[in-house]
Amino acid sequence: MEVRGAKINQFLVEVFDQILRREEEVLTARYPKLSLREIHLIDAVCRAADHGGDNRATAIAAAQGVTAGTLTTAVNLLERKGYVERQRDEKDRRAVRILPTPLAREAEAAHREFHRQMVEQVLEGLTPEECDALVNALGKLAQFFAPETGANEA
Repeated sequence: MEVRGAKINQFLVEVFDQILRREEEVLTARYPKLSLREIHLIDAVCRAADHGGDNRATAIAAAQGVTAGTLTTAVNLLERKGYVERQRDEKDRRAVRILPTPLAREAEAAHREFHRQMVEQVLEGLTPEECDALVNALGKLAQFFAPETGANEA
């Protein structure tokens, strides 16, 4: 099991790094004024807006695993670049909602397309059984990293 564990560890470390580098290379070439971190924040803002999620600044900060101050700095920058806008909540004037602009929608669509192509290429050469096994294994991996399970504190 040690050899398998070492191979899996090496694979996860290398593949995770390669995915992030390739994602950054592709997306920042198209959007040179955005960092990969900013693109991921734009993605979170779009998802919250599109899926009825909580798009208050505090909720987005929590979902991204950053402090309110860090989010404020990032949102200030994205607002100046024209990718997000702030809006006071009508019911609770203390709450600030973060909304995507058309520029953000464009960047988010490119980000989504990168991921679609990546998944398509991974699945291309697999049998349906291999796809099922991969989905099952990745589900278990996701459980390990899920914040609410506590498994990642080991």
